[in-house]
Amino acid sequence: MAALWGSARRFRWRVRAVPGGARGAAGRQCYDLLVIGGGSGGLACAKEAAQLGKKVAVVDYVEPSPRGTRWGLGGTCVNVGCIPKKLMHQAALLGGMIHDASHYGWKVAQPQHDWGKMAEAVQNHVKSLNWGHRVQLQDRKVKYFNFKASFVNPHMVCGVSKGGEETLLSADHIVIATGGRPRYPTHIEGALEYGITSDDIFWLKESPGKTLVVGASYVALECAGFLTGLGLDATVMIRSVPLRAFDQQMASLVTEHMAVHGTRILRGCTPLRVERLSDGRLQVTWVDLASDKKDTGTFDTVLWAVARGSLRAEPGHSSPIWAWALSPCGHQTCYLAPQHLASVLSPQRACPPAFVHPGCPGPRVPGGGPRQQCTSEKLRCSE
Repeated sequence: MAALWGSARRFRWRVRAVPGGARGAAGRQCYDLLVIGGGSGGLACAKEAAQLGKKVAVVDYVEPSPRGTRWGLGGTCVNVGCIPKKLMHQAALLGGMIHDASHYGWKVAQPQHDWGKMAEAVQNHVKSLNWGHRVQLQDRKVKYFNFKASFVNPHMVCGVSKGGEETLLSADHIVIATGGRPRYPTHIEGALEYGITSDDIFWLKESPGKTLVVGASYVALECAGFLTGLGLDATVMIRSVPLRAFDQQMASLVTEHMAVHGTRILRGCTPLRVERLSDGRLQVTWVDLASDKKDTGTFDTVLWAVARGSLRAEPGHSSPIWAWALSPCGHQTCYLAPQHLASVLSPQRACPPAFVHPGCPGPRVPGGGPRQQCTSEKLRCSE
């Protein structure tokens, strides 16, 4: 569980000096706020706190995917989500416009797409955004650390660099904003060994070729959509219904539109195993859940888009962001970061309101003062 720990007595765990921190009474260094996670939420939280005059540090680290893909500062949206996805969709739309141009009197040759050139341009743009985020942190005097962090105690984390060197950081408040990553269906033989996810598709140097996308989420349909638009053979395998949490009339319109434009839709099917053939291609065996009939197909790439999971399985990782603290009056309070950050860090408020997240487990907060939950202005917030 993500936690923003604090107390009326403001614990000051003193550790070895780290450049860029705020100097404490003993001449050593610590921060007012330490944010673990350099995605949209973590960066917004850190910059907002810095604007309030606090000494802030951000710790960010990307664990390579099973295929070895990694990226820079900015989180999922910048690196393996919204930004590269929209750029690849734009590439697909441009191809469609060129195809339609002849109907409007334009004499154009049949378009051919170069995946490698597009991928290079997309990845260079993403890298420029990574650098831009680092510059923004520097401009706001937010210290950036690129290593993996885990808790030592409520006010101290241990960061491990790529080379294995350990660094200790302390802070009055710590926010965990590590987000989530795609999950592999490890119960399916060959899924982890031969498949990729949305963590990898945007960083491929070469075309994925004929692709099977397993899943019915918006991630699955978006990936299959731009692959088809780029002239690739794309198939979507749906176990039950597409876009389960969405309006099903609209979901049907989406899949019908995709089918009309060339995406193959396999409904009511689930994969059983993935095997690599002698020519390097992948043979997928699946079963039709209605008839219990098995079938096979050969693909160049299998993309899993079946679920995402938070990073809470590892120490110091969790999502969504819950922020816990003890107010100056000693009451335990619960906030959502970063929108209530000003209330958490403001010394003027005797007892800030308790924004209680549904299902918030309410951990025991170490430190002085009573541990009962603050009931003043108690509100319920959605994620």
